Amino acid sequence: MTLRRFTPTPLAGLALLALLAGAAPAAAQTDAFPSRAIRLVVGFTAGGPTDVPARFLADKLSAALGVPVVVENKPGAGSMLAIRDVLSKPRDGYTLLACSYLDPVNTVLYKNPGYKLSDIAPVTLIARYDYAIGISKSLPVKTFKELVDYTKAHPNEVNYGHLGVGSFQNMVAKQLEKLTGIKMTAIPYKGAADAMQEIVAGRNHLYVGPPLVVMPLYEGGKVDIIAVTGTERLKSAPNVPTLEESGVPLVAFAWLGICAGAGTPQPVLDLLNSKIVPIVKSPEYRALVERSGSVAASSTIPEFQAVIEKSAADAAPIIEEFGLKME
Repeated sequence: MTLRRFTPTPLAGLALLALLAGAAPAAAQTDAFPSRAIRLVVGFTAGGPTDVPARFLADKLSAALGVPVVVENKPGAGSMLAIRDVLSKPRDGYTLLACSYLDPVNTVLYKNPGYKLSDIAPVTLIARYDYAIGISKSLPVKTFKELVDYTKAHPNEVNYGHLGVGSFQNMVAKQLEKLTGIKMTAIPYKGAADAMQEIVAGRNHLYVGPPLVVMPLYEGGKVDIIAVTGTERLKSAPNVPTLEESGVPLVAFAWLGICAGAGTPQPVLDLLNSKIVPIVKSPEYRALVERSGSVAASSTIPEFQAVIEKSAADAAPIIEEFGLKME
């Protein structure tokens, strides 16, 4: 093999200068991040289980980065309006998403959600939460076993609320029907607050909801909670058993995180992770989410990527089995 010495020519020198000139602004932009306000888009209404921790993080992250972090609520279409908005903007770290398990699940629930799983760039987990099974006081039951017995004796007379076909409530209810042999009637609602008010009124009978939504009504004596979906009892409701303790082999939980659009520079993602994780680990944040029945949870970027992929993989067979696929 012969080695040839490379002798720079004027043309080669100009090309090299052009290449370096093109790379410099991109590098400078990454190094300067952030230099202006950051949007944090939430796909649910204000005051909900996603919005509350998102606003806390936005305030603390603003202080950590030295720029405003502005929360913007874009509810609708099972949180798809929010993620579509984020993905439509430049992938530079200035538009972030308060993401949830719904974002990967929607990629297998809908035939054309408008984005792919690979479009989601994880930053970090911020919380995970189990669900509470709230029931109306109009039902003559106090335990999950009593609910099963009553529903078997009154098939299709017990209504359960959900937030749309393929929603967490819908999928959990379908699994409970299969595991226990009961038959319930599904009633769709626009939001968790609407569903819970109908439970208080006795027109809806059951709702699988985040503790932030169910617990205040339970503590006020307006609804009962007969089980929780996690592996452990809630600290805020230590007398309420898990489904497993009630004889039902089902564990289900949801998560919240901070995401960006795929293609966001890795140094930007790393910086955001390094600033958000300490906030999530702070006693103040932990106390905030625990009051709402959630658990503070942070992660590395690869760990969060694995959670996102598993969420879609776990939901796919359930959606297929119960025919929940949407257009």
